[in-house]
Amino acid sequence: MSNYLKVETQEAIKHLLKTGRSQRWIARELGVHRSTVKRYAKELTGSKCTISRTGKVGRPRRCEGSRQRIEKQLNSGLIAQRIYQLATGRFLDEKHDLLFIGPPGVGKSHLAQALGYELIKRGKTVLYRSVFDVVTELLELELENYARTLKRYLKCDLLIIDDMGIKQLPPKSAEYLFEIVMRRYEIRSTLMTSNRPLEEWGKLLGDVPTATAILDRFLHHAQVITIKGRSYRLKDRTAVRQ
Repeated sequence: MSNYLKVETQEAIKHLLKTGRSQRWIARELGVHRSTVKRYAKELTGSKCTISRTGKVGRPRRCEGSRQRIEKQLNSGLIAQRIYQLATGRFLDEKHDLLFIGPPGVGKSHLAQALGYELIKRGKTVLYRSVFDVVTELLELELENYARTLKRYLKCDLLIIDDMGIKQLPPKSAEYLFEIVMRRYEIRSTLMTSNRPLEEWGKLLGDVPTATAILDRFLHHAQVITIKGRSYRLKDRTAVRQ
């Protein structure tokens, strides 16, 4: 196979590695050689922390500190200060939720991962998944496996649901997401990231009444952190061209 990969394939590999999919599974599903996936995995572990989708704590060989990552990604000292406060874990004790919202490429996912990693070091259990992976997994499971998987989403101290708004979700996604949010409400904390305004969630989920019920519970005790700015990916591309 050619050493050249389309940008879409490269991004798909990186995204799936972040969600904790095995290298073998990614190679099979995307039709690429396993050595290619392994190469991207090395790049990721050399530059950022990843959190196991199973909630198990695994320490990367090299991992840049959470504080350094936040300082590099945020120009606003006020937002950085809020992130540092969240890293103490107090919001978990208070059963509060978090929403990181802003345009694509401003660091929402990286901040969520950095926060999750910091809380793992403090002894908390953290589960990180994209919203698409969450609803797709639950949609495909039979009743017995569904209950087991749902329990995994409910028992962790912090559930990070990433990438709300990246693409349209499958039918009945709102029902599954509502069950998770409802059953974690005022019991355990949930962190979500989104690049779309809250008023568009009904359209994204294909169910306005259920989306309203999700937001009613999720935002009741939530801290909303709005991150503004230009995409870091576009900044990097501009720097390379110059």
